[in-house]
Amino acid sequence: MKVLVTGAAGFIGFSVAKKLLERGDDVVGFDVVNDYYDPALKEARLEVLEQTAQHTQGTFTFIRANLADKAIVDQCFKDHQFDRVIHLAAQAGVRYSLENPLAYVESNLIGFTNIIEACRYNKTPHLTYASTSSVYGANTTMPFSEKHGVNHPVQFYAATKRANELMAHSYSHLFGLPTTGLRFFTVYGPWGRPDMAPFKFTKNIIEGKTIQVYNHGNHSRDFTFISDIVEGVIRTSDQIAQPNPNWDSNNPDPSTSYAPFRIFNIGNNNPVKLIDFINAIEQSTGHSAIKELLPLQPGDVQDTLADSTALQNAVGYKPSVSVEDGVQQFVDWYRDFYKA
Repeated sequence: MKVLVTGAAGFIGFSVAKKLLERGDDVVGFDVVNDYYDPALKEARLEVLEQTAQHTQGTFTFIRANLADKAIVDQCFKDHQFDRVIHLAAQAGVRYSLENPLAYVESNLIGFTNIIEACRYNKTPHLTYASTSSVYGANTTMPFSEKHGVNHPVQFYAATKRANELMAHSYSHLFGLPTTGLRFFTVYGPWGRPDMAPFKFTKNIIEGKTIQVYNHGNHSRDFTFISDIVEGVIRTSDQIAQPNPNWDSNNPDPSTSYAPFRIFNIGNNNPVKLIDFINAIEQSTGHSAIKELLPLQPGDVQDTLADSTALQNAVGYKPSVSVEDGVQQFVDWYRDFYKA
C-alpha cells in the first residue's frame, strides 16, 4: 500500500513509518520538523527511515512542510493516491498548552482540518488519527473506557484532540469517510521524546542531576511501549472502519456510530506508579535518582488506565512488553545514541 504518515519525524510517526517500510509499504512522510524539542533527534529519525527504505521493498518520500499550509497538503494528495492516511502529527504536551495555545490551534485544529478535507476530496479509504488519553480529563472512573463521557477536559491540548474526534465524526457522517481515532496513553521507548518524563528522568539520572517528581511520584500512568503502540496503529489502519449496525440512537455508544467511525483506547492496561517507573530506570542505569518532590502540576491528571478491550476484540491488539523490559530497551538506546 501507499501510506501517508504525518508527523513522520516524530516519535510515534517515525516508529510507525519504519514498520510500514519494513513490511514493504510505500510511505510518504510529512513533517514540519519544528524546534519544540531538539530537531537533531528528528533529523536522525528521518535518516533511519531513508536507510530503512534502501533495504526493503518499500519507498520513502519526505515532505518537509506545515500541515497548516492547505496548498501543500492538497498538492501532496494530488501527487499521491493514498491507500491509507495515518495522521500522527500534532502539537503535543500538556504543560506547553498552558504557555502557547495558538500552536495547538494551528497544528491540531487547522492542520487536522486540512488533512481530513484532503481525505474527503481524494476519497481516501481510511483515515486513522491520533487522539489522547488526556480527553478523559476530570473523569476518575477507572479503567478509562471509550464509553465514558469526555466532555470535561482539564487542559487545552485535550480539548483540541477531543475536537478532532468530533470533527472526524462529522466527516464520517456527511461524506462517508471511514475514520478511526486512537486515544494514546503514555508512550515510551527508543527514539522517544525529550520533553517526556521517561527521557528526562533517564538523562538526569545518568548525569547525576536532580529529577523533578510531581505529586511525590504517587500518581500512576498506563505506560505503553512503542512497539506495542506501533502494532496497534498499523492493525487498526489496515482494518477500515465500518458503521455499527447495532448503534442505538436512544442509548448511543460514543465510540462507534451509524457512520463509519470508531474510537479506541490504545494502552497497556497496566498502571504503574511514577515512583515505580523511576525505580525501573534506576535499576536499568545502575544509578540512584536525586529526587525533588513537588505537588501535582496544573493540567495533570492523577491517574490513567486504559481499557483496551475494544481494540483487542477489533484487531487482536495485545501489548506484550513489560515496563522492566521496555525501560531497559529505552536506556540501552539512550546510552548508544547519546554515547552516555
